[in-house]
Amino acid sequence: MSTQDDLTQFLMSRRAKLDLEQTGLPDFGGRRRVPGLRREEVALLAGMSVEYYKRLERGNAKGVSEAVVDGVSRALQLDDAEHTHLNELIRSANTGTRPYRRRPARSLRTNPVLQQTLDAMSTVPVFVQNGRLDAVAANRLGKALFLEMFSDSPQPVNAARFVFLDPKAQLFYQDWESNARQIVALLRVEAGRSPYDRRLSDLVGELSTRSDFFRRLWGAHDVREHRTGVKSIHHPIVGDLDLNYIGLELATDKSLHMLVFSAQPGSPSHDGLQLLANWANTHTVEPATVSPSASDIDTRK
Repeated sequence: MSTQDDLTQFLMSRRAKLDLEQTGLPDFGGRRRVPGLRREEVALLAGMSVEYYKRLERGNAKGVSEAVVDGVSRALQLDDAEHTHLNELIRSANTGTRPYRRRPARSLRTNPVLQQTLDAMSTVPVFVQNGRLDAVAANRLGKALFLEMFSDSPQPVNAARFVFLDPKAQLFYQDWESNARQIVALLRVEAGRSPYDRRLSDLVGELSTRSDFFRRLWGAHDVREHRTGVKSIHHPIVGDLDLNYIGLELATDKSLHMLVFSAQPGSPSHDGLQLLANWANTHTVEPATVSPSASDIDTRK
């Protein structure tokens, strides 16, 4: 799918989520052939001509100003993540009108200073990933927390492959479906930001081929940011854990995202995390060096 198609599908999907009552527009009755708002109604709310909005929704983003993006975001009631994604799609659509030289793929080798810093954070699990959700680095407790993902996984370890292609993920995440939706929404953000990333395209193609559920979620064009929240997991060593997490963009490399997990002091999850830290001090968790075959992986979803 081209960057222009991505822009078209995103705008259409957001338009389909709204109705007249949500926007305050009057309903004059009549049969509506499509779900959600009509293009004419979005144009009215955005303060632009119908033809201009139709041109934008067809993927023609040439000359689109910040004021136009703000108007469309306001009309479609986009949140911060969706507004940023729209900007990225417009930038990519404009880039796609000119010859583009693909940049070489970036190495996944861990920066020694980064790893040293993570290792010093010994009391909390820390995990660093790129936009494709590849595991770039983790401290000892981070690998122990995501034991099911790091053990027996092909390199590079990838959170999306784990969630959709490894049956252990459905036991590991207490709310597996919510986590699956979050994973797809994060990949959608990266697809808008890096439309020419061949590894990302290959990953999306692989997951779309092997998981019907991923393919349905990908078609919804939902996006979100990875800032803060709660992960509820069932760990194979210490049992159930409810962990708060915060996502931090690395100043030294804005393509990387660091996730730091913690538990409420005095809670059973805090005790469980301490037990896990003790276990991690005497065990080593490393990914596999050989990829499993397709027949070894449950693709029920």
